[in-house]
Amino acid sequence: MRAFARLVARADGRGGTALVELHGETPLLLRQTPTDGGVATVHLVGGAAGPLAGDDLRLEIEVGAGAAVRVHSVAASIALPGRAGAVSRMAVRAVVHPGGTLHWLPEQLVAAAGCAHLAESRIELAAGASLRWRDELICGRYGETPGGAVVHTQVDYAGRPLLRQSLAVGPRSPGWAGPAVLGGAPATGSLLVVDPTQPAGAPTVEGGVARLPLAGGPATLWTATAPDAHTLRAHLSG
Repeated sequence: MRAFARLVARADGRGGTALVELHGETPLLLRQTPTDGGVATVHLVGGAAGPLAGDDLRLEIEVGAGAAVRVHSVAASIALPGRAGAVSRMAVRAVVHPGGTLHWLPEQLVAAAGCAHLAESRIELAAGASLRWRDELICGRYGETPGGAVVHTQVDYAGRPLLRQSLAVGPRSPGWAGPAVLGGAPATGSLLVVDPTQPAGAPTVEGGVARLPLAGGPATLWTATAPDAHTLRAHLSG
């Protein structure tokens, strides 16, 4: 299955945000929900199971100058096996213009047994843009060995690299569960906060949570591992 969705937001001139384009195709269906303090809120609704191996799903987001958008999903995304040798793909491309704000806060990605999934995110931030970007990966459903999943995130700020991060889990990624990567934890994720109005804090490590200020912009990256999805969300809800 192939599907394409696009979201375009513009400042409405009255302190709020207007969604001037909101297009989706099954299973990438976009639904606007009530705004919160001038921030346009959109939920991503899965119109079918999956993604299944062989699916190619693409989402484009553009946030204009001074606009603010928050994107959620209504449920976890479960990557499932499909036809032999096929890979499922979810690609997100986002552009945030000066003074724009994007909050990407979906539910978790679950790498079910036998899956082969690639999640790619590319975000371009203009100088003065703000971002809150959360990725969470659950390695298998309860009691099962996870399939193969790769999560790759690329963020540029003011035309310069800010973050390049990749994680691969599953049977084709030797050592992913070892002490150098997840240390046996079945849940992992990250939260990137880019905020030109706030200074980045000092680096810290506490338990399974690490905070790292980034050199390429006004940004802080939290990474976490956890024994379950609930604990992981608590770590990355800041």
